[in-house]
Amino acid sequence: MSFLAIDIGNTRLKWALYASPTPGAALLDHGAAFLETIDELAEGAWAKLPHPGSMLGCNVAGDAVRRRVEEQLELWDFTPRWVVPGAQEGGVVNGYDHPGRLGADRWTSLIGAHWHMRARAAQRPVLVVMMGTAVTVDALTADGQFLGGIILPGHGIMLRALESGTAGLRVPTGQVRDFPTNTSDALTSGGTFAITGAIERMHRHLRTRTGKTPIVLVTGGAGWKVAPDLDVDHELVESLIFDGLLAMQSHRLAL
Repeated sequence: MSFLAIDIGNTRLKWALYASPTPGAALLDHGAAFLETIDELAEGAWAKLPHPGSMLGCNVAGDAVRRRVEEQLELWDFTPRWVVPGAQEGGVVNGYDHPGRLGADRWTSLIGAHWHMRARAAQRPVLVVMMGTAVTVDALTADGQFLGGIILPGHGIMLRALESGTAGLRVPTGQVRDFPTNTSDALTSGGTFAITGAIERMHRHLRTRTGKTPIVLVTGGAGWKVAPDLDVDHELVESLIFDGLLAMQSHRLAL
């Protein structure tokens, strides 16, 4: 029974079809579309896919986008299901003050990260870093307690804020330098240091809290840009949200 996983972000929809709703299942097909073009999925990328047996999606783009995607999903005969963060799921306990207000993407990634740690039999805390339009850095203990996390602007938002609030800063993207000597490099280095510095600080917090060095899992479309300048050991896991959706669906079917 194949399984369709959907991740709707702020700019793009990503989808993956798996052989079964099981973590580690074989990937049959996958793709992505900008939100402006999702109304073409049923007649385009999805038209020749085999009928999925079930579907689970993660959406942070709002109800209007979700409804547009559900119209495309009418191609198949199943009820679309969407992640709604709760108090506990997939071995993770939600430590947010109001669990339902945690972003669905953050919740799903935490569950994916916890599955990774259990699959490796690693008894270590995890720092889950998502790099997209915004950057989130979330702390997870070895036994699945979500302690909390931070949200900060992504590179693009930082640069646009500077361009709109400061005259004369519309310059080409530069390089990351230890001591920038031109404005392009200064802007690029400043954004990179802000993001990597936040990650490294959260790494220290989690290590102090748990007494163990965290594993850092980095995901999201902008991860490759910042990861080379991150001064803590880390892994790029592009499939983390999909891993979380697989773990969620497997857990739900087992109940």
